[in-house]
Amino acid sequence: MASSCRCLTKTTPHFHSHFHPIIAFYSSLVFSLLFFQLIHAIPRSSTIPNVADTTTTNFELYKIRAHLRKLNRPYLKTIKSSGGDIIDCVPSHLQPAFDHPLLKGQNPLDEPERPRGYNITGENEMKVKEIILSQEWRQSGEECPKGSIPIRRTRKEDVIRADSIARFGMKPVIRRSSTGTGHEHAVGYVVGQQYYGAKGSLNVWAPKVATSAEFSLSQLWLLSGSFSSGDDLNTIEAGWQVSPQLYGDERPRFFTYWTNDAYQATGCYNLYCVGFVQTNNKIALGAAISPTSVYDDRQYDITILVWKDPKHGHWWLEFGPGILVGYWPSFLFAHLGAHATMVQFGGEVVNTHPYGAHSPTQMGSGHFSCEGPNRAAYFRNLQVVDWDNNLIPLPGPRLVADHPDCYDIRGGSSSEWGSYFYYGGPGRSTRCT
Repeated sequence: MASSCRCLTKTTPHFHSHFHPIIAFYSSLVFSLLFFQLIHAIPRSSTIPNVADTTTTNFELYKIRAHLRKLNRPYLKTIKSSGGDIIDCVPSHLQPAFDHPLLKGQNPLDEPERPRGYNITGENEMKVKEIILSQEWRQSGEECPKGSIPIRRTRKEDVIRADSIARFGMKPVIRRSSTGTGHEHAVGYVVGQQYYGAKGSLNVWAPKVATSAEFSLSQLWLLSGSFSSGDDLNTIEAGWQVSPQLYGDERPRFFTYWTNDAYQATGCYNLYCVGFVQTNNKIALGAAISPTSVYDDRQYDITILVWKDPKHGHWWLEFGPGILVGYWPSFLFAHLGAHATMVQFGGEVVNTHPYGAHSPTQMGSGHFSCEGPNRAAYFRNLQVVDWDNNLIPLPGPRLVADHPDCYDIRGGSSSEWGSYFYYGGPGRSTRCT
């Protein structure tokens, strides 16, 4: 049963987490502006019927198969996870990013210079192994050969679940109505300076998601551009998410996202479009993370670092201590090509107001922030990268929750956790209707 606690005392973190495995804005006005930007009708001509719909026409099936041929690349080896995912080991030069005219004929870049203040030492070797094995498909001991990258195979059912073929692999667009459906957040953020990266650790949960049209995620965001214009926002995002529509289940999965136009027509999750260049043969984007944190028991967290390479200007992603996953080329972005103007950490859900009430979709652990250590979701050791490629503590993050009776947030600082916060909630409850 979800707690309705309203703690008044300060919660001090007790850290015994094991390394394993926004677009919330600084005021409710900004949230409203972005929601308005995201509203548009999906063309009927590209609508895909539900997977249970037996009236799928031959032409619709033809379009789906053509899209699958575009997504699923020739592979050297196939690995099947215990949970049913199929991972194809695709030669690096055949990944989707190299379909881009500016990348055709190129190879992935070598490792960049890491931010100063982030040391990778031998003591992290065990943590590296744990992070790799947290990906369910790696638990059999198999891996992709060098020179290839693991790509989760897209199936016909995955595409059928999407709103449309054109928007497959993109964040869902929620139609606004009098019931106030939309994206809801609980986040910590900094704004007003030039940011060249962000780093934080977050525990992994498996929140319940009420309908296939909703999701629950926890991530960091790097943002630049205008919130008030319709298509000017740039974002880079990475974290874990539960998305039944995208993946067909309710397991948390490691993911990335990017957009150059406020989620209108550019960008996508993972490797579903031309964009992110993967360089790692051990980590698969969209792969399930296992095990997850247990309420009042062991906590499993992951560390994510995104930073701008001072030499080439691309944005690199690191998952865990020293595990480079790949990069977003700087030319993808109008504003993030230079730097970010806002950094955010926290949770996001989609609330479609099922049955005329607030969604019971959970954020984080599904418990409010006041429950604290081992019970609530957290972000800890929050840092940003400055103009000189130095990792520095997050300077005075502001905390905001769109609907604190549904999902809330509270933070603090300590010598062990640095800047941190707890966040989340159960969604619909006696407090949230």
